[in-house]
Amino acid sequence: MIKSLVARIRRGDGPFWGFIKRQLKWTLQLHLPVFWLTRPFFSFCYYLHVFLRETWLRLARFFWYEPLFRSQCERVGRGFQMETLPYIHGTGAIVVGDNVRFGGKPVFIFGNCGDQRPEITLGDGCFLGHLVILSCAHQINIGKYCLIADNVQISDYDGHPLQAARRRAGEPTPVENIQPVLIEEDVWIGRNAMILKGVRIGARSIVGAGAVVTHDVPPDVVVAGNPARVVKQLLPQPVESSSHS
Repeated sequence: MIKSLVARIRRGDGPFWGFIKRQLKWTLQLHLPVFWLTRPFFSFCYYLHVFLRETWLRLARFFWYEPLFRSQCERVGRGFQMETLPYIHGTGAIVVGDNVRFGGKPVFIFGNCGDQRPEITLGDGCFLGHLVILSCAHQINIGKYCLIADNVQISDYDGHPLQAARRRAGEPTPVENIQPVLIEEDVWIGRNAMILKGVRIGARSIVGAGAVVTHDVPPDVVVAGNPARVVKQLLPQPVESSSHS
């Protein structure tokens, strides 16, 4: 009965249902008026809201999120900044350099299927965007001053065996399918890119948004596409470490 009533109102058939439909649309468009008299009040409320929100977030980061994350790391360097508590699944080593920043909620996934303890290393001055996923069964090493945009996925293993029977049996990734990932200094990885196992990305290179990197990338190039290919050569411009101080 309720669905039939809603359908009649949406169709607005006839004078009565048409009137009901118009009145409901008018009601849904109502809002509190903001004009010269009320604008100062709502403007004050806006800044009060922002102040309270930012104050709460800063307190939560200082007293709760950051200590919890630091407790799960081997080392966290000076000048570390984060917004909210990252998601960590499994057990492994996380080493964070100086002046590393997290934007939003990065994700650390340890696939404990290899012979060694997994380790994720973030070099000085790195930035990880929102929902960056680092899936590590052996080693992911991100060099200094790398920029990793939102939704990037980096993995040093396949996640499951290639054989369907082994997947159905719930077997982990074979050790031979685990290959470390190395990202050298000053690399920029665009939004939604994927870096697969065994890949080495050369210094100062750029990975385009949405690219799927399956092979090594030389220094000072731009790669894009699926699979990623070199689309532009950059002029080698080594960055002096002192320029970042």
